[in-house]
Parts: sequence; structure tokens; C-alpha cells
Amino acid sequence: MNTWDLLGQTLSLSGAALAQWRQTSWVGRWIGALGTWRSSSWLLRWGETLLAILAALVYGLGPFVETSLIGVLLFAAAAFWALLSLSDRPAAADNAANPSAGIFTPIHLLVLLYGAIATVAVALSPMKAAAFAGWTKLVLYLLFFFVLARVTRHDRGRAIVITVYLLAALATSVYGMRQWIFGADALATWVDPESPLAKTTRVYSYLGNPNLLAGYLEPAIPLSVAALLAWKSWLQKALAVVLLGLNGACLVLTFSRGGWIGLVVEGAVLSLLLLHWLSVRFSPFWRRWALPGVLGAGTLVLVLALGVVEPLRDRVMSIFGGRGDSSNNFRINVWQSVIRMIQDHPILGIGPGNVVFNKIYPLYQKPKFSALSAYSVWLEVMLETGIIGFSCFAWLVGTVIYQGWRAIERLRQSQTQQGYWLLAALATIAGMLAHGLVDTVWYRPQVSTLWWLMIAIVAGFYQPLTAAIAPETTTPGHDAATAIGDRSAS
Repeated sequence: MNTWDLLGQTLSLSGAALAQWRQTSWVGRWIGALGTWRSSSWLLRWGETLLAILAALVYGLGPFVETSLIGVLLFAAAAFWALLSLSDRPAAADNAANPSAGIFTPIHLLVLLYGAIATVAVALSPMKAAAFAGWTKLVLYLLFFFVLARVTRHDRGRAIVITVYLLAALATSVYGMRQWIFGADALATWVDPESPLAKTTRVYSYLGNPNLLAGYLEPAIPLSVAALLAWKSWLQKALAVVLLGLNGACLVLTFSRGGWIGLVVEGAVLSLLLLHWLSVRFSPFWRRWALPGVLGAGTLVLVLALGVVEPLRDRVMSIFGGRGDSSNNFRINVWQSVIRMIQDHPILGIGPGNVVFNKIYPLYQKPKFSALSAYSVWLEVMLETGIIGFSCFAWLVGTVIYQGWRAIERLRQSQTQQGYWLLAALATIAGMLAHGLVDTVWYRPQVSTLWWLMIAIVAGFYQPLTAAIAPETTTPGHDAATAIGDRSAS
């Protein structure tokens, strides 16, 4: 093992004895406390399927209902997950006979650590009651990650959740395309009034905001590509083509510059991951020229699009307009105020949530530049939980990427179709992080739940080092009997 592998395993906690730690911890001892009752319960025999359905409801209803109802669904899913965890059989918690129950990964540990840091940030916040309101929402999201990590450990559960999201995204995109064709009133000033695009329709569908719609549709692009490759029948593949075309077109027509940045980044990352994944099938010629060919083709498409489509060119050029663009100027002023807030609360921040932000930001804002958030995920994380929380967040992202790469290397020799979902999840994470540089739409539940879904998909493919070394018979994320292309997911 070289130095880089050893460093990666150490920083990503790959060698940690997490199963043993969970079994000896005070919290871990509660797993299985209701095991006897579960064995006699008719309802809990269907527990895994019911949990997947609860999780899928969040994505199926997300774009169309109030956020308060999404919160109720998140709470219900978390409560049912807790019931299943308490009724798991400890002896089977971490073996192949029960591959989803009780699995505890380095990603789980870092999510718990981030939640603990956020809790301390609330306790030390200058506005504790306001920070507590944001903390309750954060806890729901973190618990939902645990729900999703358990659901996506099964191919069937992953199929249910992803398929429901893609179909909901399709309905959302269809309505967005209708707005583009027939026009839609802007609900706010989304474009500089002096810009050539001032009268251009920016679609927002059911979500009420084009930037939010772009963030919501970002995961649909890589997942649609994965569906095209993983789904088996021609009818399913035709649906995947429709998903890719409509979702991609609708995202572009939001004219969200942050969404476009995310789209380009996730497209580039997905292309590179697919090349690596498929390279085991390539001849020596294509192993040498596939990467330059894809990069060249992608660059050519972007250049032609910018040269031919004037609204697209104008919108892209506005990214580099500095303070000359009103949206850029607004964000720069907000960022400067947020940086001053971080400087005054550097260690643990002000606490999570927009409620505490709205109480403290007016003390720092420049005149006429009120804001509801930091307009940057990276700044928002540092503001809410300080340097300590930001370091944990960066550690979590790095661990997810490392564990995802390990899973790719483990699975690509077998070319299992389930691996395409892993590639899509990693590409989406890159795209959402890029979009997050200039916006905070992923703090809305419709987008935040998708972020945690991508993290959970990667966690679902995790294997401890000892299991990865042993000969593989059944691997997480690869169960041909429950693959998404089977009739059960149709």
C-alpha cells in the first residue's frame, strides 16, 4: 500500500472498527431492543418496503406541496426508521443476511459529528431560540440521511426512490416547458432590468423560483443518464431519453447561471467517471484517445452553443460582468457582509438556519442589500457552524468522494449496472457543490433532500476493508434479483 492510499484510508476512517464501536457504544446497545416484538409483527415484516415508500413520498410530493408537509413526511420517515433500528436483530446487523439493517459507515459517523457540532453551535449562539428553530430542521435532514442510507442499501429501495424522483422531476419539467412556450409572469426581479434578457421568460414550474428549479433538476440529469444505461428494456430506455431531454432543456431554460455551472461541472465529472468505468472494455486505441475526444467534443458543443444562441451567450457573459450586473453586485455585497459576520463568530458560528441569520444579518448588511441567506453554501456552512463545522463538512465531502471512488474501483471490473447510480451520485455531488458556490437553494427541502440522497447512495455502496478484501459473493448495491431494470421497478 502506498502513502496516498494509507493517507486516504486514514482520513476517510476506512480502517475504523465501526461495527465493533457501534456494538459497544451506549446508543448501539439499543439496536435490537424490540427484536422479539418485530418477529411477531405482521406490519414490520414489510418494514424495509414501507420505509422506502415513506422516503419516496418525500420526492414524489416535494415540488407540489408546502414545505410544512415535507417536514411531516421527514419526521414520519425518521420515526419509522428509528422503530426499525430498535427492532433489528443485532446478530444479523452487519452481515450479508441483512445487508441494510444497522450498517454504520464512516459517512454516518461524520454526519453524526456534524450534527453534534451544530448542536454545540446552537448552545453558544448569540440568538439561541432562533438557532434552535434552524437546528430542528437540520436534525430532520440528518435523520433523513440515515433513512436513505438504509433504503438505498437495497437495490429495490434505491430503485423506488430514484424512479419516483425522476417521474416527479419529469412532471415538473413538463410544466416548466409549458411556461416557456406560453409565457409566465416573473414572481420577482430575477434578471437585471437593463440586461438584454430583461424580457426573457425564466421558467420556475411548481417551485416558484428559477434558481430553485435549477437546483432541483440538477440531480435528474446524471440520474437520467444512469437510467439510460442501467434500465434494461427498450421502453425504459426510451423513458430515460425523454427524462434526459426534458429535464435538461428545462434546467437550461431556468437561465440560472448557478444551475448552468452545476450542469457543466456534473456533466464533465460524469463523462470522466463513465470513461473510467467503461475503459475496461476499450481497445488500446480508445484507452488512449477516448478522454481527449470527449473533452474536445464537450468543448466544441459549448463553444457552438455560446456562438449560436444569443440569450445563452448574454447570460453566460454576465457571469464575468462583475459589479456591472445587478445580481452579481447584490451577491458580492451580501458576501462581504457575511464574511464580516464570520470574522465576529469564527469558531462555532451563529447557529444553523435562516431564522438566526435574519436576526443577525441586518446588523452587518449594507443599505438596500437585505438577504435571506449567505448566497453561498460554503459561506453559509462556515457562518452557521464556524471553522470547526466547516472543517467537518469538508471532511464529510472528502470522505464521500473517497468512499465512492473505492466502490467504483471495486465494482467496475464486474461492470454491474447498479454502478451507474454511484457514478451519477458522485457527479451530482460535484455539480451541487459547484452551484453552491454562488447560491443556497439546497437549503430548501426540495433540494436538500436530494443532496442527502446522493450522499446516501454513495454510503449504500460502502464495504469495510475486511469485507472488500474477502471474495465477493453478494455486494451492497448489486442484487440482480431486485435491479431497477426488473419488472418490480417498472
